[in-house]
Amino acid sequence: MIEICNLTETDKGRWVKFTNEAYHEEQTGRIKSWNDLHIFVVYHCDNDWENYADYTAEATHGSRLEFIEEQI
Repeated sequence: MIEICNLTETDKGRWVKFTNEAYHEEQTGRIKSWNDLHIFVVYHCDNDWENYADYTAEATHGSRLEFIEEQI
């Protein structure tokens, strides 16, 4: 679980894993931004991870995210 209140500017670009237990699904992505309710994560960017910030991010609840090691 990632708590939004603990995020700092240095967390932008960090790799995260999203877990959807209902569908036994996991995805990896990078944090683009956040607000008071959601963390916005880029999950798909045509493998152009160097420019992930240019892609659309999905609002994700922090309870379904965890930090992981760099994926590239």
